Amino acid sequence: MHEHTIIKIKEGSIAEELGIEPGDVLLSINDKEIEDVFDFDFLCMEEYIEVLIRKADGEEWLLEVDKEPDEDMGLVFDEGLMDQAHSCKNKCIFCFIDQNPPCMRPTIYFKDDDTRLSFLQGNYVTLTNLKDEDVERLIRYHMEPINISVHTMDPELRVFMLKNPNSGRVLKYLNDFYEAGITMNGQIVLCKNVNDGEHLDYTMNELLKLAPVMQSVSVVPTGLTKYRDKLYPLEPFNKEDSEKVIDQIEAFQKKAFEEKGIHFIHASDEWYITAGREVPEEERYDGYLQLENGVGMIRLLIEEISSFLPQAVMIYGKDIKRTVSIACGKSAYPTLQRLMKEVEKTFPDITVHLYWIRNDFFGERITVSGLITGQDLVAQLKDREKGEELLLPSAMFRSGTEDFLDDMTRAQVETALQTKVTIVKSNGMDLIRAILGQEQSGEEVDDVNPYELSDEVYDET
Repeated sequence: MHEHTIIKIKEGSIAEELGIEPGDVLLSINDKEIEDVFDFDFLCMEEYIEVLIRKADGEEWLLEVDKEPDEDMGLVFDEGLMDQAHSCKNKCIFCFIDQNPPCMRPTIYFKDDDTRLSFLQGNYVTLTNLKDEDVERLIRYHMEPINISVHTMDPELRVFMLKNPNSGRVLKYLNDFYEAGITMNGQIVLCKNVNDGEHLDYTMNELLKLAPVMQSVSVVPTGLTKYRDKLYPLEPFNKEDSEKVIDQIEAFQKKAFEEKGIHFIHASDEWYITAGREVPEEERYDGYLQLENGVGMIRLLIEEISSFLPQAVMIYGKDIKRTVSIACGKSAYPTLQRLMKEVEKTFPDITVHLYWIRNDFFGERITVSGLITGQDLVAQLKDREKGEELLLPSAMFRSGTEDFLDDMTRAQVETALQTKVTIVKSNGMDLIRAILGQEQSGEEVDDVNPYELSDEVYDET
C-alpha cells in the first residue's frame, strides 16, 4: 500500500482547518490508493472527497471535504512526486551523463527518465519506463503536453541507439497519445552516420503523421565531451555537415507548412552557428515551442534586445556611464558581440567587455554557456578587464542556487576575481537592465535563458 507522509501544512488551507498536521500520513482519497502526485491531483479535482489520514498515534481519521474543484488541499509531502523518481534504463550511445568527468557530486550521475517530470518540469523522456497501464492512466487523466525523446522512428535503430530492447516497442505509445489527443513535443538527438541522412527523413515523415497533436520536434546535435573513453565512437558535425542538416530540415519545414500549417521540425541554434548561417526569422519558430532544446534562443534574444533598446533610452536616458563585462560560451559569442555593439552605439558612455570562455572542464567541443564552470571562469578572466561587475546568465548556475556545475559558488568566483558577479535572470530585457545597472524584472524562466545556448543533450535522454 502506498502511504505518503505529510511534511508541511499550508497556512489557511483546508488541511489546516481539518486539523491535519505535519507527520500525519495520507492513506487514500475516496477509498482509492494514491500511487503518486498524478493520482492525488486527479482525485482532488472533485468537489466532494473523503480523505483517510493516519495520525501520529496510529488513529485513523476519515475526513469529508467540500471544496471548489481547483481548490488546493494545502498538503506538502516528503517527495515532490509522492514517489521516487524513476531512473533511466537506457544506455544511449550519446548519453551526456556518461561523458561527465569523475569525482563530481553524486546527483550529476543520476539519470532520470521519469515521464511524470515531463509534465511537471518539461523534461524529455524516452517512454521506456512506461508500461501499457501507465499509458492508459496518462490518457485517462489526459496529462499533457508530454515531451518525448524520439531520436528515430525506426524501432531497430532506436534499440541500437538506446541499448534497450524495449525502446523500439514503446514507439507505439506515440500513436496511442495521438489517438487520445494528448499534445506532444518531440526531440531528436542527431548522431553523425547513425540516425541522420535518410534515417532523419524517415523519422520526420513518420512524426509529421502525428501533427498537429505532435506540435513540434527539435533536431539537436549530440554533445561530445573529452570524456568518451570506451564509449561508442561518435563524430562531431562539421560546417559542411551542419549545412546539409539545415537544408534537409528547412526543406521539410516547407512540406510541413503546406500540409499542416506549422513548420513542425526545428533545427537547434547550434546548427546555424556551426554552419555560419543566420538563424531563421521569428515566424518560423511557431511560437518558440522548443526553447529548452536551444531552438530559437538566438532569434528571441535578438528580437527582445532590438525592441527593448529604444524603450530603455526613454526609461533610463542615454547618459548612463558604466563599464561591465559579460562571460558566455563560444556559441553565444558572435550574436552577443553584434548586440553589444548596438548597446554601445545606443548608450555612448556604456562599455561592455565580452569574453567567451573555453570549456576546459568538459572539453573544447562543449561551447554552450550553461556548462561553463567556476574554475574555467576564474582561470580565464583573472587577468582580464572586468569593469564594475561581471554579468553571468542564470543558466550557468544550478537551478535555484548560486552554484556552478563544479560546485564553486558565485561568492567564491567574486573573491577570486575581486569583482562583483551579477546573475542575469530571464531574458534580453533583463540583460540590458543589468548592463545599465538597473533593477532586473525578476520574472524568471526556469532553465531557459535567451542569453544562453543551453546544452540540449545534457539531459541523458
